[in-house]
Amino acid sequence: MSKGAKDKPTIVIDGRVLPEQLDEQMIHDVVHGFYDEIRKDALLGPVFNSAIARHDWPQHLTKMCDFWSSLMLRSGRYDGRPLPPHLALPGLGEQHFRQWLGLFRATVQKLCQPEIAALFMERALRIAHSFRLALAYNRGENTLSVEPITADSL
Repeated sequence: MSKGAKDKPTIVIDGRVLPEQLDEQMIHDVVHGFYDEIRKDALLGPVFNSAIARHDWPQHLTKMCDFWSSLMLRSGRYDGRPLPPHLALPGLGEQHFRQWLGLFRATVQKLCQPEIAALFMERALRIAHSFRLALAYNRGENTLSVEPITADSL
């Protein structure tokens, strides 16, 4: 074992040791690759491109790298509140989350080893469900009718 690997802290997520290959560079590649696809997507591109001005994309991508770094690597770099901007988007629905998850899955499967792609997807599925519940609640809808989107249903 090299000195660098020896000094790297062991990160445990859901009782599993995080694979060493999951690092800041991989998170950068996933975030940038994913949002490249989002911006071109017929359903999601208009939503994101109307909410985020062209000149604000670099800042948004940095924020998303911080978010995923905090989530996956426990870096603590993200201190924002991701839900409020999504609550402000009119018409955001299940089809948007399904498309978001499908594009995210394609990205992590392309860029990550299967074990790491699965870790990313577990978190993405939880985030999508949490956001969908919050949207339903804020719209006065019955949250009990919001079923989680599963990877198998994508």
